[in-house]
Amino acid sequence: MTRLIVGLGNPGQDYAGTRHNAGFEVLDYLARERGVELFRSARQLADRAGPSPGLPSGAPASPAGAFLWTHLEDLDALLVQPQTFMNHSGRAVASLARWLWPSQFSPVDTDADSEAPAARFPDLMIVYDDLDLPPAQLRIRPHGGTGGHNGVRSITEHLSTDLFPRLKVGIGREGTDAARYVLQPFSASQREEIEVAYAQAAEALLDWLATGDLEGCMTRFHSRWNQDS
Repeated sequence: MTRLIVGLGNPGQDYAGTRHNAGFEVLDYLARERGVELFRSARQLADRAGPSPGLPSGAPASPAGAFLWTHLEDLDALLVQPQTFMNHSGRAVASLARWLWPSQFSPVDTDADSEAPAARFPDLMIVYDDLDLPPAQLRIRPHGGTGGHNGVRSITEHLSTDLFPRLKVGIGREGTDAARYVLQPFSASQREEIEVAYAQAAEALLDWLATGDLEGCMTRFHSRWNQDS
């Protein structure tokens, strides 16, 4: 089963290095560690990185640069950065989820008095910044609410569920203007800490991809991160 790791952020140089792009930066770090590039289309991915056995046929197009992506063939995983801007991240995620796991979107026959069960996406991991965690602190969760994060809200709306794993990268909170704060770059002292956090996040993501054991990954890495904090 192909797994999908999505790092959230805003495209373009105006947003590079900002706190809200922590998800992008984790995937950039992971791609560098694995020696791979992120591409704009399935054709670019095939032409530059070679064919990707194991992926379904009919890869979704990337309209207007909806996402950058690459395939880690040995781990059967896609790394994706939506290019739709943060508030519309769900469009790119849903198009890929429908391609990879179409059965999750199939109508469910139910009795008139019962509700259809919410779809679950255990092979989807969303990586994003979190105002409520101290800078450079990491947390993995199997599911949860949006926490006021517009990118996560968009994904939840497009998938019609919040039952998907996520890795949160703490950025802290200063002042009352959160919208302005998240679009500012990390301070020099925070940047040093956050780079260490990116390395730790990448290690945890690779562990999850290799083992498929989310609970075990949470136990191993939360224990380690708590000791380091």
